[in-house]
Amino acid sequence: MELSGDHSFSAPRERVWRFLLDPESLRQCLPGCEKLDEIGPDEYEATMKIGIGAIRGTYQGRVKISNKHEPERYTMLVEGKGPAGNLSGEGTIELVVDGETTRVNWSGKANIRGTLARIGGRVIQPAAKTIVGQFFGCLENKANRD
Repeated sequence: MELSGDHSFSAPRERVWRFLLDPESLRQCLPGCEKLDEIGPDEYEATMKIGIGAIRGTYQGRVKISNKHEPERYTMLVEGKGPAGNLSGEGTIELVVDGETTRVNWSGKANIRGTLARIGGRVIQPAAKTIVGQFFGCLENKANRD
């Protein structure tokens, strides 16, 4: 499954970059995030409570940041598992100066297995976009305050 989108911030690119890679900001802004621990350089372990339709549960996962080109872009490798299935994927985050704003373009591919895969992309994709939208909205509020 492929996912992509963008979000504009009324903040300088360097500030947005800092918030996108700050574990505390990420923990506070990721919907359902119960834990986000740094386990190595640019590597994190997370526990999240997620609900997609009738499928709800606590998921354990890892995120690894690579190919950093500060403050322009980076790659994320993600893997997770929970009661309704497993997922793995890779995504790219790109920060583009757009006048006085910063546009964050994101895209990625996810490989989903288990019950989650059986409910299909028409349920998962809108839910994922909602979660990402909530995340970026929260991050934008933080970037504009600090």
